[in-house]
Amino acid sequence: MGPMRAACRFARSLAERPGIERVHRVQAELYGSLALTGLGHATDRAVLLGLAGHEPASIDPAAIDSTVAAIRSSRRIHLAGARPIEFQEERDLLFLRAVMFPPGALTQHPNGMRLTAFDAAGTVLDQRTFFSIGGGFITEDALDASAEKRQAAIPFPFHSAAELLATAHANELSISQLMLENECALAAHEAERAPVEVVRQGIERIWKTMQDCVARGIATEGILPGGLNVRRRAHRLAERLREKEADGKRSDPLAPLDWVTVYAMAVNEENAAGGRVVTAPTNGAAGVVPAVAHYYERFIPDSDHEGLLRFFLTSAAIGILYKENASISGAEVGCQGEVGVACSMAAGGLTAALGGTNGQVEHAAEIAMEHNLGMTCDPIGGLVQIPCIERNAMGAAKAVHASRIAMNESEAHKVSLDQVIRTMYLPGLDMQSRYKETSLAGLALNIIEC
Repeated sequence: MGPMRAACRFARSLAERPGIERVHRVQAELYGSLALTGLGHATDRAVLLGLAGHEPASIDPAAIDSTVAAIRSSRRIHLAGARPIEFQEERDLLFLRAVMFPPGALTQHPNGMRLTAFDAAGTVLDQRTFFSIGGGFITEDALDASAEKRQAAIPFPFHSAAELLATAHANELSISQLMLENECALAAHEAERAPVEVVRQGIERIWKTMQDCVARGIATEGILPGGLNVRRRAHRLAERLREKEADGKRSDPLAPLDWVTVYAMAVNEENAAGGRVVTAPTNGAAGVVPAVAHYYERFIPDSDHEGLLRFFLTSAAIGILYKENASISGAEVGCQGEVGVACSMAAGGLTAALGGTNGQVEHAAEIAMEHNLGMTCDPIGGLVQIPCIERNAMGAAKAVHASRIAMNESEAHKVSLDQVIRTMYLPGLDMQSRYKETSLAGLALNIIEC
């Protein structure tokens, strides 16, 4: 998602200013983890789609294969959907696996990408360097940091879990209520509709997208693309569970956790196949939050729509804390920044949905991350398949367990969420790059790709 958005932003910036007719060629250079696992993450396809003017949220997933195939067969891209230019992948899309960072870049993030536009004489018309920092978010090197962070004023700003809890307490708000007020402030520019309606409909759109993704994942069988010959399992697992449910003689008290596994794996099988998922907080960790939301809706007797709204608003607050104070990028801090953060978000969100206190929400989020600390990111073949698909199922189950522990605690706990976020970040930076989405060690090195 990050590379697609960066390529699209670059292409549109060329199209929006005078002189696009001078653009003869565009070259994309990928660095670090983005280069080492780019093919497994479909980064090549993402760059082609982005340069053609497509965004992840708006492109029809059914049109992706044909669009990419047309670009490759014609060896031409309609830049931002407007200017046709020649595009030779072997020359214009470079995976610079031996170089960690774009030369001369002020930022040093392992998911670097440089885009350059040339005229017919080979003169550089424009060059911009982007970094994909996780969850589809991108930053541009040398851009004024204040411009990147500038946003509308919100009534209840927070920059740590302690500040979030204190602000909520002082204003007699739950975390979800505080988040709703902030989101309404950000949505106030929607003049035609009330801000609260904008926010609620936005959450409902996210939830519907997650539900559709789970349904597609459960309905679809076959082998995932990429060459590992990994078989989709969510469909068959769901069938077996339904067969057990139909047999009135057998009752398994842990069946809800089996369904959590199905939901999480369904989403990540869709992700591995290039389907539409919701970054939560990233694509590689996209199965955890929807799996736990489905668990709440289906297996909690008094679940309701308001509970789901509390779930998503609270999950978002926790995700903000990690993004601001640590990282959600597996290439920067390992999988603890992806599945670990997703687990923490889902645990806190579930606790809020169940009617837990703000303190219990914070505790659940802390427990969930505490038991994901140090998790490496070592996908086999650079594909988001092994161990990523099962890891989402495990993360979702951990989130349910963390919530149950927190909900049954009434006393203060020793480790705060702020402390565990800081703990996650520092060892993540110390972790050898071989274990951070480079596919140079761990499972990626020790399992033969066949």
